[in-house]
Amino acid sequence: MPTPAEEADIAPSPVLTRYGSGNETYALLVWRRFRRSPMGMIGLVLVVLMLVVSVFADFFAPMDPKQANLPFAPPDVIAFEDPDGNFSLIPYVYPIGDTGEFDPVTFQPLTGLIKDDPTPTGFFVTGHSYYLFWFIPANIHFFGSVDGRPIQLLGTDKFGRDILSRGIIGSRISLMIALAVVTLTTIVGTLVGITSGYIGGRLDSWVQRFVDFVLAFPQLPLYLALTSLIPVTAPSNVFLSFVIFVMAVLGWAQLSREVRSKTLSLARIDYVRAAIAVGATDSRIITRHILPNVLSHIIVSITLAIPSVVLLESFLGFLGFAVKPPLISWGLMLQDTGTFSVIGSYPWILSPVIFVLVTVFAFNALGDGLRDAIDPY
Repeated sequence: MPTPAEEADIAPSPVLTRYGSGNETYALLVWRRFRRSPMGMIGLVLVVLMLVVSVFADFFAPMDPKQANLPFAPPDVIAFEDPDGNFSLIPYVYPIGDTGEFDPVTFQPLTGLIKDDPTPTGFFVTGHSYYLFWFIPANIHFFGSVDGRPIQLLGTDKFGRDILSRGIIGSRISLMIALAVVTLTTIVGTLVGITSGYIGGRLDSWVQRFVDFVLAFPQLPLYLALTSLIPVTAPSNVFLSFVIFVMAVLGWAQLSREVRSKTLSLARIDYVRAAIAVGATDSRIITRHILPNVLSHIIVSITLAIPSVVLLESFLGFLGFAVKPPLISWGLMLQDTGTFSVIGSYPWILSPVIFVLVTVFAFNALGDGLRDAIDPY
């Protein structure tokens, strides 16, 4: 048995805990919980990729979105084999066309890969000219044909324009509209909700009656009525600004109601009452005690509101009330799908739906992951 002196010399072994990593900030705790969510991480990666692609859209677009080729051309096929059938590390693009053969029953011409003259592809190739960040001239593209021939990986529309390139360029407008609308609605909704919930009294009653009116108003007829007030000859930036303004005016009320309810509960917490008792000003109480506790809910609301705006812009663009040519957006591209006969004959014109679905899924997955990480209980 060790003596008392020997026991005193024995240093206690450190206790290894699951979360023993020292002092951590609230942001690090949220990130540690968020990265355990597989769907949340997938959504984060997709959102980052979409933002990068939208910022450098001209670089990632393989074709000029305004270049007209064969109308309603089917999507080309990428294959890692040369015309002789041997494996090749450099992919080739094979167009789909008539093979010269006929169906033995219906005698209809059969379509398939045309391997006579494939288009070699590569990365960081030279293509059409564009301006990076609107003032730096460039002509390098991430992916495209080596010899300058057109490639249509998602086919072409009724004017012969590449759908993939137009979808990549259109992401810039669609995401810009969504981010601008959500930014305006977040600022207005947060200010109105915190002010109404903290001050209370007669001001809160009048503000909430106005919020009830905005929430009860039928939004779709108002969208169509307000956007139709802009003349067709108006500049594109004016029409786009007016669309963003209309969406923001009608979209702030729900967030303000949510922020008001959380402000009412936070205003009665002990540390807020203690700050009032020691003479803290209202601005300090709102900025130092109430707003940080409401911020987590606002962040989640932002990530969940962006998909709704993207869907609304796509719907209004399909009806022709969101974006006007020569601007490109996903909703404007969906106007080509207005007839069932066109969809049945050329189903690839539904490709812009893929961009909308991926965007909505990415932001919803990111929002769900943030909601579970910020408020795990």
